[in-house]
Formats: sequence, C-alpha cells, structure tokens
Amino acid sequence: MATVELRFSALPEHVRTARLVAAAVARRAGVDEAVLDEVRLAVGEACSRAVGLHNSHGLDTPVRVALTEDEKAFRIEVGDDAPHVAHGSAHGSPADGAEPGEEEDDMGLAVISGLVDDLEVTSDGHGGLIRMSWPTAPDSPA
Repeated sequence: MATVELRFSALPEHVRTARLVAAAVARRAGVDEAVLDEVRLAVGEACSRAVGLHNSHGLDTPVRVALTEDEKAFRIEVGDDAPHVAHGSAHGSPADGAEPGEEEDDMGLAVISGLVDDLEVTSDGHGGLIRMSWPTAPDSPA
C-alpha cells in the first residue's frame, strides 16, 4: 500500500495543485480514465471546502491530503482543523440558525456526494475529515 501525503497552506491557489497530484496518483493506481475527472472535481471540492473553513475560522494550520493506493481501491482523505458544530440531518441539511458559510459547506458536500460512491464525512470540535474512494483496475501496474 503506497501513500502520498500533501500539506498546504489554506490558500485557494493550492487547491489546483492538490487536484493535479490526486489525478496523477489515481492514474498510477489504476483508476479508470473515465473517472479521473470525477477524482479531480471531488478533490477540488473537498480541498476548497477545507480552505474555506480554515479561512473562516482564522486558522493558519495546513490542509491535509492523503492519497492511498492498494490492490482494490484508491482512497483520498482531506482533513481540516476547523471546529465543526453538529447541525441538521445526517444528509447535511442546514438547521435553523446555521452559521454563515455553512450553506456553502453543505453545497460542497452535496457536489462531492454526487461524484463519489464511497464517501464518509466525519467531524468534531477539532476538525473534519472527508474520506473518498474509487475502485482500481485489478491488473493495473503499481
């Protein structure tokens, strides 16, 4: 199992770099070419979401991205350090009294969920993590 880790300052211009690296690692891992655009878009949305959360909370810690390949799947984790407040339903619907920016946050998650079949979003008062995965071709070179 090979892993590539990225850490970048919470600046929008670094999101493009994360997308490019994710696509390159996904291609090498054996993710179907037809799915690479979805990988790029999902990583872009997840990283943009993390950058926005860091900026809205005045955080100077880096956004974290881990790209992991194994025999059956390519996994991406995007982590942020923003404190998350539980609200709404499990499907991300904002509750009354949602903080500014949370609607955009929910919209980003909705876009990601439309791109990724295997998605897990977790968060607490110390940060959040988006886990996504795609199948790899069984005979792909590693």
